[in-house]
Amino acid sequence: MTRIAQLDPQTATGPAKTLFEGVQKKLGVVPNLIRVLGNAPAALQGYLGFSAALGDGSFSPKLREQIALTVAETNRCAYCLSAHSFIGGKLGLTQQDLADARTAAAVDPRTDAILKLAQSIVVQRGELGAAGLDQARQAGLTDGDIVETVAHVALNIFSNYINHIAGTVIDFPEVSLTSGCAASSCACG
Repeated sequence: MTRIAQLDPQTATGPAKTLFEGVQKKLGVVPNLIRVLGNAPAALQGYLGFSAALGDGSFSPKLREQIALTVAETNRCAYCLSAHSFIGGKLGLTQQDLADARTAAAVDPRTDAILKLAQSIVVQRGELGAAGLDQARQAGLTDGDIVETVAHVALNIFSNYINHIAGTVIDFPEVSLTSGCAASSCACG
């Protein structure tokens, strides 16, 4: 059930209307998450700007979707899990890739290390300490990889939390969350 209004792009005005038009032009649709964020155009603009900036980063679109899936499953966000499963599939991620990402796993060692780092960041609320950073570095991640992973986690946590609070209606093919938390040390209960 929606707890924060999903604005109608057809009746939106001002900055929200302008931002919706940009999303519509780029995606061909204005997803419900964007409609919720339109209630605060500054938040929507920040989300879109941060997302666009990270799109110019070193991580491939597939890796970005895998991180989003890891974060969504760990945070139990059904909206983001559904959205990123759909988008990831369109980018060529296999059903196995999608399932693996939900458990912070990947066949490629670098991707696997990034997903495990992302999950640890969420579960430990960013408190990795020296041991967590050493583990990431031993897996071959650079400081740039670590920082970019933190940025992607932050972006995805923002959208997860908005969807939790808003009760955003899922407008993608729905994917069910696993019965338990993907992270063995998760306290999501």
